[in-house]
Amino acid sequence: MMSPKMVELHDIDVPEFLKVLDSCEGEVYLMTRDGNRLNLKSKLCQLVGLTALIEGGKIAEAFVMCEKESDESKLFRFNLYKSGNPEE
Repeated sequence: MMSPKMVELHDIDVPEFLKVLDSCEGEVYLMTRDGNRLNLKSKLCQLVGLTALIEGGKIAEAFVMCEKESDESKLFRFNLYKSGNPEE
């Protein structure tokens, strides 16, 4: 069952974001303003979805929904610390 909460991400470094996505255990979905949902565990969806959001090498704004709460927490921490490693 999917978590009803979405994580809003801002000013995200794409290579670091992709590393965090690869470490997620469940499915992670990019939610578009049009109501579309792209599975970010799929490399094709990453390419299609993230290309539309990238401005100047960073993701300006994105909404993601996770199947697992642990992945949701991981992405929330990533958004807060701007790194996959909170000690950095």
